[in-house]
Amino acid sequence: MFVKVCGLTTEEQIDWAVELGYSAIGVMVTAKSKRYRTPERARALAAYARGRISTFAVALEQHEVAEVADAFDVVQLYQWADLPNLAFCSSNPPEPGQTSEYFFYDASAGSGVFEEFPEWVRALPGKVVLAGGLDADNVADTIARHRPFGVDVSSSVETAPGIKSYELMRRFKGATERPKF
Repeated sequence: MFVKVCGLTTEEQIDWAVELGYSAIGVMVTAKSKRYRTPERARALAAYARGRISTFAVALEQHEVAEVADAFDVVQLYQWADLPNLAFCSSNPPEPGQTSEYFFYDASAGSGVFEEFPEWVRALPGKVVLAGGLDADNVADTIARHRPFGVDVSSSVETAPGIKSYELMRRFKGATERPKF
């Protein structure tokens, strides 16, 4: 199962993600995020992670990733763009012709509030990743019910915005390994 931890802000958090067996990390490059990293800092985090774990530059729109896209493996946007390494995030199904490497269903738009996932996400082809309000207590049931390619977590593994907890990250990752089929 693909498991991404988003909103990482330090090298130590990247080390934890690698140690705990996460598939990917996300670095926020939209200034509207509480977890925002400047282009210079985002590039440094991507360089630190290179070769150890897959990296996602996360923003709302394409122009926000312009300075850093080349440093990351995948660009994750909440507004569709025609990019070869796009992870498109939406609470609506992609329109015909909107193809992307990953499709992230996220009704919370980064708020961390859990809402039940709609049934249509199960029918989407490709690498569908569920995000929004997932935590160690609800992720196994969500995986069992929807059978996604992967899941994404951020705020539920924090003690404050941008301050990840090793223990919460460990609990979440462990819960993804025990889906209740």
